[in-house]
Amino acid sequence: MSIFSPGTIRQYDLGITILRVITGIIFTAHGAQKLFVFGFAGVSGAFAQMGAPLPGITGPLVGLLEFFGGLALIVGLLTRLVALGLAIDMLGAILIVHIHNGFFAPNGVEFVLALLTAAATLALTGAGSLSLDAAIDRRRSSGAASTVRPRTA
Repeated sequence: MSIFSPGTIRQYDLGITILRVITGIIFTAHGAQKLFVFGFAGVSGAFAQMGAPLPGITGPLVGLLEFFGGLALIVGLLTRLVALGLAIDMLGAILIVHIHNGFFAPNGVEFVLALLTAAATLALTGAGSLSLDAAIDRRRSSGAASTVRPRTA
């Protein structure tokens, strides 16, 4: 294999799995911090200070999305839907908070843009074959095939 040749399906699945699991761990950690360290009141207050709309709703909602969405990414469950939600979350974070602070971390868009890109990639590609999404799809496909009855003449 050459470094210039396209990857195999197995390599793509492994790459998507690595991206999905690591992205999920990062989102779970940030969601856990919002939920269990700052709490709903702390997150709502921080969102209000940052100028987020409806901070009493969006703060807790983002904490729940990041925590449970991150867990869902780790196991590959509802990946496209969860990743779309997380991509929207990161787009909001960029537009409301980080864009005014330039590009570089810790306060610029750099880190949040990387998470937006990872989430958008997962929304487009799905979870890959090493996921609960794929296992559910395989089970549904084999179940649907077994319920189809052959046509009789």
